[in-house]
Amino acid sequence: MTTSIASDTSVTPIASVLVANRGEIACRVFRTCRASGIRTVAVYSDADENALHARVADTAVRLPGATPAETYLRADLIVKAAVAAGADAVHPGYGFLSENAGFARAVQDAGLVWIGPPPEAIEAMASKTRAKALLGLAPLHADEVTESDLPVLVKAAAGGGGRGMRVVRRLAELKPALEGARAEAASAFGDGEVFVEPYVENGRHVEVQILADTHGTVWALGTRDCSLQRRHQKVVEEAPAPGLPGELADELCATAVRAARAVDYTGAGTVEFLVADGRAHFLEMNTRLQVEHPVTEAVFGLDLVAEQIRVAEGHALAGEPPRARGHAVEARLYAEDPAADWTPGTGTLHRLAVPDGVRLDTGFGDGDTIGVHYDPMLAKVVAHAPTRAEAVRTLAGALEKATIHGPVTNRDLLVASLRHEEFTSARMDTGFYDRHLTALTAPAPDPYAPLAAALAEAHGRSRFGGWRNLPSQPQTRRYLLAGEEHEVRYHHTRTGLTADGVHGVHVVHADAALVVLETDGIRRRFRVARYGDRVHVNGATLTALPRFPEPEDQRAPGSLLAPMPGTVVKIADGLVTGSSVEAGEPIVWLEAMKMQHVISAPAAGTLTALQVTEGQQVEMGTLLAIVQESDPGARGTARPATHGAAPKEPQ
Repeated sequence: MTTSIASDTSVTPIASVLVANRGEIACRVFRTCRASGIRTVAVYSDADENALHARVADTAVRLPGATPAETYLRADLIVKAAVAAGADAVHPGYGFLSENAGFARAVQDAGLVWIGPPPEAIEAMASKTRAKALLGLAPLHADEVTESDLPVLVKAAAGGGGRGMRVVRRLAELKPALEGARAEAASAFGDGEVFVEPYVENGRHVEVQILADTHGTVWALGTRDCSLQRRHQKVVEEAPAPGLPGELADELCATAVRAARAVDYTGAGTVEFLVADGRAHFLEMNTRLQVEHPVTEAVFGLDLVAEQIRVAEGHALAGEPPRARGHAVEARLYAEDPAADWTPGTGTLHRLAVPDGVRLDTGFGDGDTIGVHYDPMLAKVVAHAPTRAEAVRTLAGALEKATIHGPVTNRDLLVASLRHEEFTSARMDTGFYDRHLTALTAPAPDPYAPLAAALAEAHGRSRFGGWRNLPSQPQTRRYLLAGEEHEVRYHHTRTGLTADGVHGVHVVHADAALVVLETDGIRRRFRVARYGDRVHVNGATLTALPRFPEPEDQRAPGSLLAPMPGTVVKIADGLVTGSSVEAGEPIVWLEAMKMQHVISAPAAGTLTALQVTEGQQVEMGTLLAIVQESDPGARGTARPATHGAAPKEPQ
């Protein structure tokens, strides 16, 4: 990447940077620092003791505790760590304290360089309510919302990434939406302030990247489209925003520059808009780097982290930004299971690799553990090409061929989204997943994946005398794939392995890592890797079932199980054993991986057991409650039900 900073002798070089963050963004900043010869300092929680960002930094400082409130939201601990490690400067990353003016002041008061905007600019813009007021806009007052105002959107005044956001379509939903949003915002950002604004459906989410120095120059680095969102969480982003009329794009950039100048902004920031019916509606200004900044870097040939550091050192920007070239698209890869209401996944990430030609930003290394305390984003994958069509095609192909061995991910959703006609023709809006999520996530398992898994496993067994001289019964293996059980039968013969009961399939090759099958003259290669009972076959994830199944766990009908490890943060008011509940009525709120999951009644009935208390830590599968259905002919079963889980990562 190039740099477009003008020469300036009145600068103070930075020699050491502490990143007040974790995971992918910490690793991202460290990469630039290493290339610039700057020493790096990481901070880590007890849960992150062996995390990649703590391993790759030159120095790492422990912050006692595991949760964000105990660690990465503790400004005093982070400043103390920076001073103790001898850092010159602090980079906030995104999320956590990145838009906290008090933290910025604490950094400066300690004699450290703050790689971000002035605290006054953060105060003016980091709160969405104050930002709107600065631009002459005013949010609705929650107590004045009427039926005619619906639908409305409840939003956290601080932070972003969909945390503390709720769409309200009925007045009766407003109060619980406000309460849930406040709790989520306080947990994520340390600020429970929320506000209400009209909800514009099916618009496009468009933003402008800005970069400003301390000498009065402000760059508008083009537009980005972030319309593909699920639960208000961005999934796919691209630059520039496709199909915008030139006049509208110029208007967005001019407004972004005006907003920056209004608060004497410096450093990198983002101004966000909702575009509908040819008009732009101001949403907010994020006074930090965004998760999707790599697409802007690719198009403009810049390293925005390097630019942030140079601005903080006192360098002046050149008069004009570099020219934009080509198109870039980014997809966020999450450990989450679409078959379980997108429950975030935990466990070991055994392998993560993408083909050459795309950019991979991640906070995980092979063998790392995905825990329960933080968001489940595994990586961002970015493709850049001369045209949008080429960039989209490259990214979809790279994701499809990526090696991802570990928890179930949203990879299939990303590939299907990138290849959907509405996206390829740039006709998408924020309602894309409301319309298409069910179809995009419909199971489409490879019918040959179970056979490949069985043959790969059989290869290892054949080394120990699996072949018999006399005919025998076929060997059998059972696998769970996309919620369905598959049984595979095969024989060991003089010439190798043969599939039993599968017509027209010839086994060309089979070993523990590679199976080649030929059907109708067409050969297909299957890469196989097994970790315990998990088997990865190309992009499919299977669960090997035991030959002799254990008796099923006997749970009372209507049992509600924890979908993941977490903390019980709330139990519905007034709910006790014997209470009547309606179908879908919230019972328990479980917080895990920076999300609140609402565990609801599967059907109308009676709460016959409530097994947890507020503040209790639970493991996955823990019995939370039992609802005995009113209709005895339609009884429920044990289920890890989640409903209305809110998004994860501040963006």
